[in-house]
Amino acid sequence: MNQTSHPNQNPGPLRDFRILDLATIIAGPLAGSLMADFGAEVLKVEMPEKGDALRALRPHKDGVSLWAKVVNRNKKGITLDLRTPEGVNIVKRLVAECDAVIENFRPGTIERWGIGPEDLWAVNPKLTILRVSAFGQTGPYVNRPGFARIADAMSGFLSLSGHDDAPMHAGYPIADSVTGLFGAFGLLAALVERKTNPDAPGQVVSVSLFESMFRILDFLPIEYDQLGEVRKRMGNRNPYAAPGNCYRTRDNQWCTLAASTQIMFERLVDAIGQSELKTDARFLENVDRLQNNDVLDQIIGDWFANHDIDEACRIMEKHQVTAARMQSIDDLFEDPQVQANEMIVAVDDHELGAVRMQGITPKLSRTPGKLCKAGPSVGEDNEEIYAQRLGLSSDDIATLKAKKVI
Repeated sequence: MNQTSHPNQNPGPLRDFRILDLATIIAGPLAGSLMADFGAEVLKVEMPEKGDALRALRPHKDGVSLWAKVVNRNKKGITLDLRTPEGVNIVKRLVAECDAVIENFRPGTIERWGIGPEDLWAVNPKLTILRVSAFGQTGPYVNRPGFARIADAMSGFLSLSGHDDAPMHAGYPIADSVTGLFGAFGLLAALVERKTNPDAPGQVVSVSLFESMFRILDFLPIEYDQLGEVRKRMGNRNPYAAPGNCYRTRDNQWCTLAASTQIMFERLVDAIGQSELKTDARFLENVDRLQNNDVLDQIIGDWFANHDIDEACRIMEKHQVTAARMQSIDDLFEDPQVQANEMIVAVDDHELGAVRMQGITPKLSRTPGKLCKAGPSVGEDNEEIYAQRLGLSSDDIATLKAKKVI
């Protein structure tokens, strides 16, 4: 834990940690924002003038990146060209007062710039370094470029998504989010170890898009190992329990259903007025229902087709069946559960005014995190960091700007 005191308006449990975020786009910066949500001081570094490449991705409002407002929330922001000797010198000065660094460049890149692990440990031997990449720091794929969609495909995840005709990507880079979560978890694990073993040297935490997506496949590897089974795409059907599908209602809405246990199946058939299906030999147990899924799906689909979504959901809720309407983002803004649990909160932003985004997850009862600010603009905190923290003179700063180092 870095002992240098620093003002922090977030009183969360990580408030004594200081992290230098050199990462770009999504996965690495997301790991940093999760740490910042719980009080860590996270300093986001971007290229001078143009900033992180994330800022070029839609959506925008008045030229301002909305994605960056979320991924970099609760962070301070500076500009710095890491490829220059002056930039390397500044990184090392900042690292001297940090607990951790986050980077997600292709393996070997920061070593070429002179800020690899050994270079940084020479300045701060206890530094934790989170390295985020497409395929990890070793292996035959180490030098390949990769984004979330590549990890979706290569990890096996995409082979499960879609219908028989073609696989289907999600409408969001899931691999980046999953990797960001694993990255924050790994960083926390390393920082806890350092706190319990204060004499230990720093270490590298490596996380990749490929490994992260493979890890969440859960039982697929052991299933193949023990049973030789290769799962195929099944559309919206639940591959391990029946019934489970998305059903179109009379008013052209969609309801998803997951009757994954025996009691849930029995509640379902009561709800649709066909209690006799409990004793139908085709549907007695889950294994029977899976073998007769087409027939069961037709029965349930016909029932939903004769009910509007609101009525169908009321009936399912009355019978305590796990079913839900498909909601879009506008529905979520009106959802009473979202409101009750502060899943969407407002925060002031100096570029856009008040903006709303996700609240803090998970919720801690005694030391909760806090959303203090949206992501900074490019170089928003240059003056504070370079002049006040590092003590650079106005002439020094002007020279660095002229050389496009900051």
